[in-house]
Formats: sequence, C-alpha cells, structure tokens
Amino acid sequence: MTNISRRTFNGLLGAAGAVTMAGSLSACTSGPKVVVVGGGFGGATAAKYVKRYDPSFDVTLIDADKSHFTCPFSNAVIGGLKDMSYIERKFDALVNKHGVKVFNDMVVAVDPVAKVVKTKSGQTFAYDRLILSPGIDFKWNAIAGYDEAASQIMPHAWKAGPQTALLKKQLEAMPAGGLVVISAPGNPFRCPPGPYERASLIAGYLKKNKPKSKLLILDSKDAFAKDKLFKEGWEKLYDDIIEWVPAAKNGKVAKVDAKAGVVETDFEKFKPNVANIIPPQMAGTIAQTAGLTDKSGFCPVDPNTFESTIHKGIHVIGDACIAGEMPKSGYSASSQAKVAAAAAIALIKGEKPLQFSAINTCYSLLAADYGISVAAVFAVTDGKIAGVKGAGGVSPMGANYQFRKKEADYADGWYQSVCQDTWA
Repeated sequence: MTNISRRTFNGLLGAAGAVTMAGSLSACTSGPKVVVVGGGFGGATAAKYVKRYDPSFDVTLIDADKSHFTCPFSNAVIGGLKDMSYIERKFDALVNKHGVKVFNDMVVAVDPVAKVVKTKSGQTFAYDRLILSPGIDFKWNAIAGYDEAASQIMPHAWKAGPQTALLKKQLEAMPAGGLVVISAPGNPFRCPPGPYERASLIAGYLKKNKPKSKLLILDSKDAFAKDKLFKEGWEKLYDDIIEWVPAAKNGKVAKVDAKAGVVETDFEKFKPNVANIIPPQMAGTIAQTAGLTDKSGFCPVDPNTFESTIHKGIHVIGDACIAGEMPKSGYSASSQAKVAAAAAIALIKGEKPLQFSAINTCYSLLAADYGISVAAVFAVTDGKIAGVKGAGGVSPMGANYQFRKKEADYADGWYQSVCQDTWA
C-alpha cells in the first residue's frame, strides 16, 4: 500500500477502538434498552459493542435469519475458491458471550414517537435508542423487466445466501465456450469494487473449467473503484476472457427478458448462458417504511453520531445510510457501528458523544493468489464525512507476483479478523 504502512494502519485500528471505548467509563445502572435491527457487519457489531461499552444496557438484536451470509468473500464462493460455510456467521457468541438478546423475526414497522418496533410475528420491542442496519434492497424494474421473479432466473447475488448458490450453480452448468454477462449498476451501491472482483473470480473459474468462455461487463458507469488496478490485473490474467463496456460505449443495461434469456442495452442485444444482473439499490425496506429515507432512497444522518436527521432516537448505519465519502462496505458498517454504539450510550446518559473518527479497508481478489486493496481514514469536515488527506492508500500499480500474493493472503486474514470482531 502507498502512503501508509500496514503496521501503521493496524495501529490506527487499535487507537480508534481505544478512543471509542472511552465512552464506557461511567457505568449506567438503569438498564436502558437499545434495539438493533439487522445482524450483518453493522448491526451485529453495534449490538456487541453497546454491551462491551456498558454491560448494564439491555441490548436486543432482531434479524430475520438465524445466521448471516457475508457479502465479503461471497464472490470467492461464486468463483469456486470457497464454499458457503465459509461465509456463514451465527449469532451464538453474541448471546452466550456478550449477553445480547437475539430474536429471529422480521421488523415490519417502527414507531419513532412511541419508540417501539413491531415484527412480522406480532411482537413489539420498546427502545430508548434504535440502531438500524437494514442493508440494501433493490429498485425492481429500474431495469425494465428485472423484478424479483426475474432474479430467480438472472440472479443478482448482491445479497449473499441463496442467490450466491444459484449463480454458482448456473456457472457450473454452463457449457465451455459460453458467455457470462454481468450488469454493474450506477452509484451509489453496495461494495463499489464488488462487480469487478466478481468478474475476476468468475473469469478465473472459466479459465480453469470452461475453456474459450467469455465474460462481458456491461456497466452503467465510465469509471469504477480501483479500476486501474483491476484493468492491470485483467490484462495479465484474463485478457482473452474479460471485456468491460462502459456507459459511454453503450454499456448500460436498459432491459432484460429473463424467460427468453435476453439482456439489452440501448443498441445491442445479448443472449448469455449466465446473466448476473446487479440492479440499482436503495436502503433496506424497513428504512423506507419507517420514513427514514430521502429522495435518494438512502437515509440522511448526523455525520457525528449516525442519528437520523428525520427521526430522532434512531441511528442508521451501514449500506442504508448516507455517509459522505465512506463507501458502502462491510468494514465501513462495522466502523460506523462502533461510533453509533458509543453515541447512543452517550446520548441516553445525557453526555456529549465523542468526536467522530472512522476507517475503512477493502480487499479485492482477482485470483486466489492476486489481491489488491484500498484503505482510508475518515473525519467530519465542514459537516460532512470525508477522507483524511494523506491517510490510507491503495495498492501500487506494477507490483510483482509476490506482492499481489501477499495482498491475497492479507485479504483472508482481514476477513477473518473483521468477522471475529463482529460475531465472536
């Protein structure tokens, strides 16, 4: 990485944690109630850290599923490098080790006045502070013809789980010499480098298992995260497999016919063997129904505390919130969760929240032995979350095999570390 050493970056991680933990010095004995909705990197981290900062708080985590499948490393599953069990995370340690109450149910309503959430099964949960981490949902039919039913034929696989398995199964079933199309959405969306990591790992699978196959990326943008690094890697690894078509060259997908297997731009039609359509996105449904979103489809928040600017007492973190220059990533969600957890405790106690500081790091695999990364530190500047100049950095261009191999190894260690911090 340039501009910052890995040792220095890891030191910043520890320092950020130490600063945030300072909010737990005064114990609260009244047992205020914090309800957390969503068990991904944001929600699970928030629930765990509220209890870590002040064990006297009553913390309830509500998630529709009994376990969480992470989007990070789901592309490695699709590309045949990992299996589904590798990305499955359970909530047992949150309950047994940290004292979080976990309920498997779907939250269907939030009453910000009465401070109550309601679930599909009819249960209600009162809160003093609510931390909402609902992830993303999709703008169905923003691409004509692409609705939820179509996603069962042309999977998005942008929520890890059954869709991940479906896309992997389709790739395994396609003939050698076939065509894979990936449709990449416009900004903002979950995991900006994700479609391009996916293209890389699918290309790796095709190279090994489906000779003479091609992969076409039809993009709604003319540039993307870490694009120079990806293109350098594609030239080395997949020059005869991957073709990227930007919006300026008719790359934006306008329409699909899932039953006919057709993908259309404004001027061309394609009939791929496998179509991975990643549609435009918005904040998770509960954020929409709770009235926490603006016209962008995402949730405006106070940049220092992640408290909603629409409904007080509710903090929105992760992919659902508008967090300035912070990308929508699992690590961003985890970092935001610690800030929101400390802020929720401080606000309940009538104290001033700590000054905002957060970090993000993101690894992308182009092959099992080829990794690239980006890292950044964030602060509030002029009322908005922005990257700190001179902090962080990206993998260098032109690095040798040994460097890229180390980055791939670091990617696995990074993933295990952030999962340990979140669910263990």
